[in-house]
Parts: sequence; C-alpha cells; structure tokens
Amino acid sequence: MLTAMLAQGSWQWFATYVGVTLLAIIFCFSRLPRWTPGRRAAYVGDLSVYALVVGLCVAITLAPMLQRWAWLFPMPGTRAECGALGAYESLRTRAALANLADRGPVALAHAQEVQSHAAVADCLSATTTLWLPVYAAGAALLVGVVAAFSAVRGRRPARRRRGR
Repeated sequence: MLTAMLAQGSWQWFATYVGVTLLAIIFCFSRLPRWTPGRRAAYVGDLSVYALVVGLCVAITLAPMLQRWAWLFPMPGTRAECGALGAYESLRTRAALANLADRGPVALAHAQEVQSHAAVADCLSATTTLWLPVYAAGAALLVGVVAAFSAVRGRRPARRRRGR
C-alpha cells in the first residue's frame, strides 16, 4: 500500500525491490491453500485471495518496467500522447523563460529537457498506474490457474511403474 500511496511521479526501481521483497515473504511464509473434499467454496476463496495478493506484488514489481519498456507494455497511442505532452512542456518552458534565451541558451535548453522528461515520466506513470490492476488481475489469474492445477495434480494417486 505504501508503494502505491507514496509514489509520486514516475514508478521508480524501488517499487521493483518492494515487490520482490513482498513476493519473497509470501513464498517463504505462506503456503498455497490445500484442497479439502467438501470445502470447495473455502478453497476457492483462499486461492483467490492468495492469487490476488501475488498478482498485486507481481504488478508492483513490474511497474517500472511496464512504464519504460514499450515491448512489455505497448499502450498504443498513449506513448505518443505522452511524447506530445513532453514537447508541449518544452515549449511552455521556453515561453516562460523567454527573457533568459539570449543570456543562457544552454541553461534554457537544459530546463526544457528536464521539464519535458518530467512531463513524459508523469504521463507514463499515470497511465501505468491506471493499467496496473489489469496486469495484477492477469498475474492473479495465472497464479490461480497454476495453483489450482498443482492442487488437482497433487490429489491424484501416483501411478505405479511396472518393473522390468
């Protein structure tokens, strides 16, 4: 919760550290719910909670990568819009500091670059945060299916091999 609530601006790599730490805690101190005959509703509820928590931790772990790597998180149209917002912010900075253009062109160019980068990062961060629940739900679904499959597989009696 702290990662989501205290994050300002773009997702930073510290979120990956927090997500990996939470996943390590879950995998070390938590066990998958066990299938108990006749208690299907309780099993499904426990498995859902486990999968949702793991999915959220996976999404937090991936958030900085989702924000930075287009191949991992394409966001069609959004990346272009964020770039346009960065260009606009650069122009806005130039207009705000127009009286300094003659005296410090290097400083003006640097200020434009910094403001443009911050605007693009904030835009991508906001979009990533909006889409994070989708990735968390996808990861939760994957974890739930794998866990349920392993539970079903664990209930089957082992086949005996024939001796040669």
